[in-house]
Amino acid sequence: MTIRFDNSYAALPAGFYTRLDPTPVKAPRLLAFNDDLATLLGIAKDDLPDLAATFAGNSVPEGAAPLAQLYAGHQFGNWNPQLGDGRAILLGEVVGTDGQRRDIQLKGSGPTPYSRMGDGRAWLGPVLREYVVSEAMHALGIPTTRALAAVETGEPVFREQGALPGAVLTRVAASHLRVGTFQIFAARGEIAHLKTLTQYAIERHYPEADGPMGLLTAVRDAQARLIAQWMSVGFIHGVMNTDNCAISGETIDYGPCAFMDVYHPNTVFSSIDQFGRYAYSNQPDIVVWNLAQLATALIQQTSDKEAAVEEATAIVHAIPGLIREHWAEMFLRKIGITNAQDGDLDLVTDLLQRMAENQADFTNTFRSLSAESTRDQFTDPAAFDSWEDGWRARVAQEADPISVINAANPAFIPRNHRIEQMIDAAVAGDYALFERLGSVLSTPYDDQPDHADLKRPPKPDEVVPATFCGT
Repeated sequence: MTIRFDNSYAALPAGFYTRLDPTPVKAPRLLAFNDDLATLLGIAKDDLPDLAATFAGNSVPEGAAPLAQLYAGHQFGNWNPQLGDGRAILLGEVVGTDGQRRDIQLKGSGPTPYSRMGDGRAWLGPVLREYVVSEAMHALGIPTTRALAAVETGEPVFREQGALPGAVLTRVAASHLRVGTFQIFAARGEIAHLKTLTQYAIERHYPEADGPMGLLTAVRDAQARLIAQWMSVGFIHGVMNTDNCAISGETIDYGPCAFMDVYHPNTVFSSIDQFGRYAYSNQPDIVVWNLAQLATALIQQTSDKEAAVEEATAIVHAIPGLIREHWAEMFLRKIGITNAQDGDLDLVTDLLQRMAENQADFTNTFRSLSAESTRDQFTDPAAFDSWEDGWRARVAQEADPISVINAANPAFIPRNHRIEQMIDAAVAGDYALFERLGSVLSTPYDDQPDHADLKRPPKPDEVVPATFCGT
């Protein structure tokens, strides 16, 4: 296999990571390989045995610089002074055919010094979930890490459910720099490392940024748009800890994530989110909280801390307004409006309220606005009927509302019950649904009538009440 590594993170001081190779597995078997992404990365694949060995961690490619990254973070608001890659190894970086630098990381590749008594492994279910959902997010046009390969290890992984098939995911990211990467050096008072990291992040992601506050502003802008994009497709991250908040503005970590079926703003799926900290409607507030932690860390390297606090406060306080601007633009498009007028947002909020009261499916309700079946989404169709007249009168002033609606609202999302069905089938050795979901979700805005069953919300006995981290 040819991978043209060009490693910059490994050139940073040793205090940023621990160098080590992935732990080999017993019998690697390739389950999926993303040819399109491989082409973008400039990777030329040879034969299947090499692919399986490489992406299981059994064969470290020439030019790689394997390491586990160090970081800290707030988890559900509680400070953890040292986290780090407990089950992941960064193989290295490549500059793709588009000129963009990306990390290639093996997830589930064995224990590291940061494993905290964990086994460093992943089981098949979370690997397939992240593969499908991250690629679906990419197809939806939302910044995200991506999946290059999935490999079964031939070894069991032990979780609460008992013995489960092990697997390794190859994750590709603009970088794996997180808010928590800055937090650990600030908390330790390692200001030289903090300055080095800040300059590295600026050069890698935001070369136009001027110093720590310029970086904070750039990350703020990227995260504000990302959160609005999540909201626009009904996505709930589930673990928006500072160690899962990427400086690049990409969605990272697809553990207990989910897309809503029935709309309600307080929807929570994560089994470990007992108090709804990361509920759907709380995500804008949480990103403010996370960026305040980044600001606190960045300030530690400044000479005039009083001035830096004042500037950082203004930067962070602007986030809610930015999210509202992006949210308004995206949700107006979801109902076919591109030229905003006074009162338009009332149409959106009124519709959402009626959806919540009538158990309307989030994705299907918005998508069906371009057809004639929207009222069927409501337990009381009259709730839609009394909204529809005002909306139709408004969109009659738009040039092509149907095209706008179809471009803003996916026909297909990775629904929780289908993901669970996919995992159950794969554990039994059947990967047909995994392959089908991957194909359909690669073009989520197309109608694809042959796959209309994948648009169906779950039946009562198919509802997935909670999602899990997999660790």
